[in-house]
Amino acid sequence: MEKPPLLSVDDLTIAFRSENQETRATDQISFHLGSSETLGIVGESGSGKTVTALSILRLLPSPPAKVLSGRIIFNDKTEGKKNILSLSEEEMRKIRGRKISMIFQEPMTSLNPVFTCGDQVAEILRQHLIVNKSEAKERVLELFHEVRLPEPRRVFAKYPHELSGGQKQRVMIAMAIACSPGILIADEPTTALDVTVQKTILELLQRLQDERKMSILFITHDLGLISSFARRVVVMYKGKVVEEGEVGNIFKNPQHRYTQGLIACRPPLSARLRRLPMVEDFINGMGGEVQVISPKEREAEHGRIYASEPVLKVAGLGKKFHQHPVSFFKKENQHRVLSNIALSVFQGETLGIVGESGSGKTTLARTMLELIPPSEGSILYLETEITTLNRENLKKLRKDLQIIFQDPYSSLNPRRTIGAAIMEPMVVHKILRNNAERRAETIRLLRQVGLEPHHFDRYPHEFSGGQRQRICIARAIAVRPRLIICDEPVSALDVSIQAQVLNLLNDLKSQLGLTYIFISHDLSVVKYMADRLIVMKEGKIVEMGDADQIYKNPREEYTRLLLEAIPGQKSKEP
Repeated sequence: MEKPPLLSVDDLTIAFRSENQETRATDQISFHLGSSETLGIVGESGSGKTVTALSILRLLPSPPAKVLSGRIIFNDKTEGKKNILSLSEEEMRKIRGRKISMIFQEPMTSLNPVFTCGDQVAEILRQHLIVNKSEAKERVLELFHEVRLPEPRRVFAKYPHELSGGQKQRVMIAMAIACSPGILIADEPTTALDVTVQKTILELLQRLQDERKMSILFITHDLGLISSFARRVVVMYKGKVVEEGEVGNIFKNPQHRYTQGLIACRPPLSARLRRLPMVEDFINGMGGEVQVISPKEREAEHGRIYASEPVLKVAGLGKKFHQHPVSFFKKENQHRVLSNIALSVFQGETLGIVGESGSGKTTLARTMLELIPPSEGSILYLETEITTLNRENLKKLRKDLQIIFQDPYSSLNPRRTIGAAIMEPMVVHKILRNNAERRAETIRLLRQVGLEPHHFDRYPHEFSGGQRQRICIARAIAVRPRLIICDEPVSALDVSIQAQVLNLLNDLKSQLGLTYIFISHDLSVVKYMADRLIVMKEGKIVEMGDADQIYKNPREEYTRLLLEAIPGQKSKEP
């Protein structure tokens, strides 16, 4: 006789009510989670994934959230079946963390910054289990060891800001499994992490599941990530379940157009596409053949690009940060983050830079623009030595060298309309004669990046993440630069929005003759965008060359490990 599901969600409809409007976040969704099973829930932002997860633990604020219909049945091994939606708050407190636990997407905001990591995990144990302070500490140290945190006793006494992103997520996992729950809900637990850290977190979750016989509900926007982790997958779109089945079957033969689009819009490693497919194309029935750039075309383009002199040359670049002593008796020391960096960037190329967090990618980008002064070395833009420029001449140079930052949310002033934000650099650099002309140019730029003229007077909070990144791109090209540094410009975006932004960047490169330095920890994205590739580790360049050649035949073991960590794909053996 087949075992009943551990968790069943039946016809769940949840709405959010504002003053005069009701918006359905989930619409009659149903799925089940078996004992010791991993079920993936995949969909973009706004598909209802996180709302579903929070509703299982009754963490949605009510109001504005309201359950219009449905049941969530939890098959408690000791107390039998329970409808979570009908339990009292006191009964729910016994379930949260004890029987059903959750790992949230952003560990920095999920951990309390004023308590040590050890105390926060110990609090869970003392709340749900009858243990004293010393017993709780010993158990936390065991948990830290179990999730492979280095030096558990030191981590116990550290505050969240003293740990890396991967270490913070391991603390969150330790907290989630502290009371041996039967169900673990993982809501985008690896989204902000490097591919290598992402891989270790997934392997850790799989090992913990095998050892503890847990069921895992794994939520993500990346189908590639779920392909090697879950057995079954549920695909959500606009609050509805549009497809469900075995992972292998879904990947080989997706039935719904939305699923087909999600799979297609991820940059492939096996071919170099001229343009990434977009989910909207599949939804509208227009998803079809993709165009591939042939090796001959690529060779001819590279012959043209590399026949000229570089627009930017970096030689012997280094950067040290001063670390203040922690006590009066210790001397100030220096922490080197860049060592002897040498590179050239040619007009019309995209130079990709990859590496893990802490490898020095962003520091290099900001140092090349003199946003951070280098400790040593030369930065030559055309015939100008940037490191010796005074403030006035450096300001003039900013027009030619622009940067698009990783986070489109914090890159825009919430108190300025997007029209004003795009016009501001034009005013600073005296582009066009007056504000009337600048307004007309801003509207043209909005159209160019896929937005509408009426967006001019709106504020950043009125736009999605993908739209905000388009605004940041419009602001960067408003001053007609020659070179743009793209620092993780799509890492915070859904894969479908990512495809739109990458296509836009390539279109603008072709139309405006731009040169890019494209920084990312995602090798599949960088390979799609880049002509040449630089691999960084611990502030040094460890490998440099043609992007396709490095993928096919990486010389360094570090590069090979990065490639093997790409979700759902393996690097090819040389």
